Amino acid sequence: MLADLTTPVVAAPMAGGGTTPELVAAVGAAGGFGFLAGGYLDADALAARIAALRALSDRPFGVNLFLPGPRRDSGAAEYGERLVAAGLEPGEPRYDDDGYPGKLALLLAEPVPLVSFTFGCPDAATVRDLHAVGSEVVVTVTGPAEARQAAAAGADALVVQGMEAGAHRGLFSDDPADPAGGDALGLLAALRLVAAAVELPLVAAGGIADGAGVAAVLAAGAVAAQLGTAFLVCPEAGTKPAHRAALSTPDGPRTGFTRAFTGRTARGIRNAFLDAHGAAAPAAYPQVHHITAPIRAHGEPDRMALWAGQAYPLVRPLPAAELVALLRDEAAAAARRLTDRLGAGV
Repeated sequence: MLADLTTPVVAAPMAGGGTTPELVAAVGAAGGFGFLAGGYLDADALAARIAALRALSDRPFGVNLFLPGPRRDSGAAEYGERLVAAGLEPGEPRYDDDGYPGKLALLLAEPVPLVSFTFGCPDAATVRDLHAVGSEVVVTVTGPAEARQAAAAGADALVVQGMEAGAHRGLFSDDPADPAGGDALGLLAALRLVAAAVELPLVAAGGIADGAGVAAVLAAGAVAAQLGTAFLVCPEAGTKPAHRAALSTPDGPRTGFTRAFTGRTARGIRNAFLDAHGAAAPAAYPQVHHITAPIRAHGEPDRMALWAGQAYPLVRPLPAAELVALLRDEAAAAARRLTDRLGAGV
């Protein structure tokens, strides 16, 4: 499905409100492909968003689910105490499975064209069940070992995420001893290593914000480019005003990896909260997510997760359909420049 797009641009699933049915519909109408984010929603809320999207569009779309990982409580309570001592009002540390069983049951009962998974690999039985109801399966990977595991489980395609990407890293296992959560391959290296490891269609994600970036990953073997940060400033996105403003500041702070907001390694624009608490945050997801949720809910830019990829200064606040068309035109122009450059040497 993703290999057959007329415009090889995919709008990433952005949990927490960034992705909306309106955004996915607009991307699909422009010839791209959009994902609804199932993360942080229960099955009923996800069903409502699927229904809203289907009322807006008859184009194919995908739904992304977070796979629950092993429970890790170490350091979560102490982190909450640290935030209290800093004068903040955190929530309680709580482990949950993000409602995964109910959401998977929903997608088996009411199938969608494509289901993707992040934070792990579904087992082969789950993949077979989704295939049986007509859904293709995509798994987010960050390197060749994860890619081989996903291929063995029966995945139809892979999203290859480079370390440049904004928001959570899609690592199957978030290593508590590593600030980056594990091997931090750049997108080009990850893409070429995964292509050498498996024979599946690959969608490239991480640090892509313009058409030249789209063309670059297509030249490197991807069938499409997945963009997240670039779509967060579209009017159809559900991005909070403070987050939208931070993304629209070309000379803003650098991005960095942190567990400060959720307990899982993610990339965001550096702010006061990230700098003050990032080094102390434990690898305890989703407990840390629940601890910081009340703090983030106020929408203060120095205390919220400003997820962004490394190329965020290149984003443009265009309607989603216009952005997809511009990315296509820019990618075509970049491809022509490449052809001319290679031809000049013949």
